[in-house]
Amino acid sequence: MSVLDEVSPIILLNAKDNVAVARRTVRAGERLEGGVVAATEVPSGHKIALRAVPLGDSVVKYGQVIGFATVPIAPGDQVHLHNMAMHESEVQHEFAADARATPLLPEAERRTFQGYLRPDGQVGTRNYIGIVSSVNCSATVSRAIADAFNNKGGLEGFPNVDGVVALTHGMGCALSLKTEGYTYLARTLSGYARNPNFAAILMIGLGCESNQISFITEKYGLEEGPMLRTMTIQQLGGTRKTVEQASAIIREMLPAVNAAERTTQPLSGLKLALECGGSDGYSGISANPALGFASDLLVQNGGTAVLAETPEIYGAEHLLTRRAVSPAVAQKLMDRIVWWRDYTERHGMELNNNPSHGNKAGGLTTILEKSLGAVAKGGSMPLEAVYEYAEIIDKTGFVFMDTPGYDPVAVTGQIAGGCNMLIFTTGRGSVSGWKPVPTIKVATNTEMYEHMDEDMDLNCGGIVTGDDTIEAAGRRMFEKLLAVASGERTLSEIYDYGDNEFVPWQLGAVT
Repeated sequence: MSVLDEVSPIILLNAKDNVAVARRTVRAGERLEGGVVAATEVPSGHKIALRAVPLGDSVVKYGQVIGFATVPIAPGDQVHLHNMAMHESEVQHEFAADARATPLLPEAERRTFQGYLRPDGQVGTRNYIGIVSSVNCSATVSRAIADAFNNKGGLEGFPNVDGVVALTHGMGCALSLKTEGYTYLARTLSGYARNPNFAAILMIGLGCESNQISFITEKYGLEEGPMLRTMTIQQLGGTRKTVEQASAIIREMLPAVNAAERTTQPLSGLKLALECGGSDGYSGISANPALGFASDLLVQNGGTAVLAETPEIYGAEHLLTRRAVSPAVAQKLMDRIVWWRDYTERHGMELNNNPSHGNKAGGLTTILEKSLGAVAKGGSMPLEAVYEYAEIIDKTGFVFMDTPGYDPVAVTGQIAGGCNMLIFTTGRGSVSGWKPVPTIKVATNTEMYEHMDEDMDLNCGGIVTGDDTIEAAGRRMFEKLLAVASGERTLSEIYDYGDNEFVPWQLGAVT
């Protein structure tokens, strides 16, 4: 980032840009660098034209085209929805042009953390018991069982157990088993069942649903044993009997789960979900590039960083295809972009339906602008692999998972893929948590951080004001990541948030 000077009211991100970002509210008539005078008041985080942009010409930010002038734009004008829009993305996609090996640190220099080594070799950052509901019809029973342990004394005497999480949802029946929707649901449930932040799993179904538990366990190789049990309400004779039987099973699991101990583990045991939500005009300037720096550090230490939200890289995907380690990896990413174009067209939508109302109020205008800022979370490491929704992440390094841009659905897919940590950047103020994975929430601006200080774990607003740097903030974020992975609690954990963010991607007709 190039800041014009410490007291400048605007931030110029690239010498090629014809717009700058307001560091604070710019007053009408205020004189800016280059003799530019603000024509109107420009809110903080919004764009102001530095040069004339004729009708139809490109609006450039980050050194990239983010849209086109829909009316002539004069120097000093605010640039937003009233005078710019996007056309179909026409960027050139170069495959593996910048391909290189991931620059790993020597093994003796790599950092470690304190985690729970599981029998399958994965490493947990938390020690939960999970209740997986196969269908909406078993959701109420699943929540009742979890409540008995979390809120009615069922965990007394087991201090090393973080809690019992009920993973409930609104699906599981009235769907064809031949559809993408069923594949995604089954893959998500099986992925959560093997996530290393769960020491034990109980799967509960109704009994007559389309999404049979046996189909999931057989297809994904989940073997029943002391730490993985299954049951159905109809077989056991109703809700009360199911709650009693399930509670007895969890009580049997508790001593073994409580006996788990944290030990020193390499960072190859960390899979970090990279997410942003409630973005604003500062997201791509402060918190997202700082997270990119932190994710680079994680990858260089042998860990894995997982970027997602395909609709929110649209228009910036060419930056990722260049970093792909092979043309095949780049092509897989482009195949998902093609799928999304077809998917949105089939449903009468377009990829530029994103940004949201709050994004626009915060200064973002087009998906191209939002995507360029969102991709910054992915740092600069080579792109090792591209995964479909909820697929198991089996490579280390920087990878991408195809998900929607809707945060609960996106993160659900990443956790199903094996992510055991999450860093979530926000400019407007997200308050979500995602059990069983700790959520570190990072503010893009100081005003929101101070206003919502009970929800934000870190602040990157100093980058905007010039009091901080991307590197320094990124290093603090990396240290916070290791501390939380080793047991330090985040604010969402302190307030016990995260029971309602399990939202599998629902595709297709409900019959």
